[in-house]
Amino acid sequence: MIAVIDYGMGNLRSVEKAFQYLGHDAKIITDAGQLADADHLVLPGDAAFGDAMRNLREGGWDQRIHDHVDTGRPFLGICVGLQLMFGGSEEMGQHTGLGLLPGKCVRFPTSEKVPQIGWNQIERQVASPLLEGVEDGSFFYFVHSYFATDVPPEQVLLTARHGRDFVATYARDNVIGFQFHPEKSHRFGIRLFESLFV
Repeated sequence: MIAVIDYGMGNLRSVEKAFQYLGHDAKIITDAGQLADADHLVLPGDAAFGDAMRNLREGGWDQRIHDHVDTGRPFLGICVGLQLMFGGSEEMGQHTGLGLLPGKCVRFPTSEKVPQIGWNQIERQVASPLLEGVEDGSFFYFVHSYFATDVPPEQVLLTARHGRDFVATYARDNVIGFQFHPEKSHRFGIRLFESLFV
């Protein structure tokens, strides 16, 4: 079962529907205690970092997420869900994240329009089975004002550019993150979802 975490934030229904479209048993989970039954865990996000982390902690999700990752089961973060996996963010103050990954999230420079909303091209950085069928230069849908820094380059699968290059897809062992929204990115987004949990 693919568990989509409902922590009061995020683009939940379209993520659930995308996996169901591919024939997966995907469910929105509202109680952290239900995560023990999940083979795969997805943390979507359309929210401010600090609010999202507060909801995760208050709902008991943070420790359950760590427990899930520690078992080696796949974990996916989308948009703010990716950012929450890092050590912290400077969005509207300094906030501590889940600390699953090295790095932190910072705001795009003032010279760039924020938030970045809309389609942007990706560029491959390393070879990965996850990217099979996704062409270099493909367009994905982004909505964000912050991006991850201090990320080990060997763990960056895709980058995009908005004034500067930034991490668009991160992968290390059983942890994967997309800064863009695959569920809103048409055929290439669906192709990534197809590759995730096979």
